[in-house]
Amino acid sequence: MPRLILPAAALGLLSLIWGYNWVVMKMALRDCPPLLFAAMRVLGGAFILLPLLRILGRPMTLPPLGYALPLGILQSTGFVGCTLWALEFAGAGKTAILVYMMPLWLLLLAWPLLGDRIHGLQWPAMGFAFLGLLLILDPQHPHEDFRGTTLAILSGLFWAASAVWQKKKSPPGLDLLVVTTWQMVFGGLVLAAIALSVDPLRIHWTVGLTEALLYNAIPGNALAWFLWAYALHRLPSGVAGMGTLLAPMVGVLASWIQLGERPGSREFAGMLLVFLALILVTWQHLRAQQDEMPLPSPQE
Repeated sequence: MPRLILPAAALGLLSLIWGYNWVVMKMALRDCPPLLFAAMRVLGGAFILLPLLRILGRPMTLPPLGYALPLGILQSTGFVGCTLWALEFAGAGKTAILVYMMPLWLLLLAWPLLGDRIHGLQWPAMGFAFLGLLLILDPQHPHEDFRGTTLAILSGLFWAASAVWQKKKSPPGLDLLVVTTWQMVFGGLVLAAIALSVDPLRIHWTVGLTEALLYNAIPGNALAWFLWAYALHRLPSGVAGMGTLLAPMVGVLASWIQLGERPGSREFAGMLLVFLALILVTWQHLRAQQDEMPLPSPQE
C-alpha cells in the first residue's frame, strides 16, 4: 500500500493540473484567438520536449512521416484546436465534460475499426452517455453555445480517432516520447497555418496570457506527461484512467467558482450522466484487466 501513495499522488496532481487548465484556457481567450492560442500551446510544449529528448538520451530521428503526420493532425490539430475553439463559445466546465466523452467515442470507433466489441457495462454506459448528451444539447431549446457544444464533441472524436490510429498504425519499437514530441511539431505547424488563415492576428500580450502559455507549456504538457507516465508505470491502466476522471470534475467546479459558470438543472443532470458513463467504461476496463491477470502459482 505505501508503494501506491506516490503514484496516486501523481495522478491526483495530474488531474488538478488538467482540470484547472480549462479555466486557464478560457481566460486566455480574452487576449488571444482560440486557434492561435492552441497553436502556441502545442508548439510551446514541443519546444520543451525537443531539448528534453537530447537530455534524456532519446533518439532525435523523425518517426515515419506517414504515421506521425496524420497522428499530429488528429491529436494536436484536431483535438487541441477544436477544444480551444469550443471554449470560445461554451463554458469551461461543460466543454471539459463533453471533450472527456472520448472513451465512449473510442468504443464506437474501435468496434468496426479494431474489432473490439462493446460488452458488459459498456452498454449501459453508452445509454447513460447519450441520454446525458441529449440533456446537455436540449434540442427543444437551442442555446447560443450550440457551436461550442458541437466543437467539444468533435474534439473528443478527434481524440478517439487519434487513439485508434495509434493502436492500428503504430510501427513496432517506436519511442512514445519521441512520437509524442514530433506529432506535436507537425500538428502544431498545421494548426498555426490554419490559425493564421482563419483568425485575425490579434494578441494582447498581458500577464494573464503569458501565465496561461507558461501553464500550458510546462505543467500542462511537460510535467503532466511525466506524471502520467509515472502513474501509468506503477498503477494498472484502468486505475490510472479512472483517476483522470477527476480532471473534468475539477474543470466544472473551478469554472463554477472562478468564472461563475453555473450549469442549469438539465445541463447538470446531463453532465452527471456522462460522468457516470465514463466511470462504468473505466470500471469495465479495470475488471477486464483483473480477469486477464494470471493467478499466482502455489509456490508464490
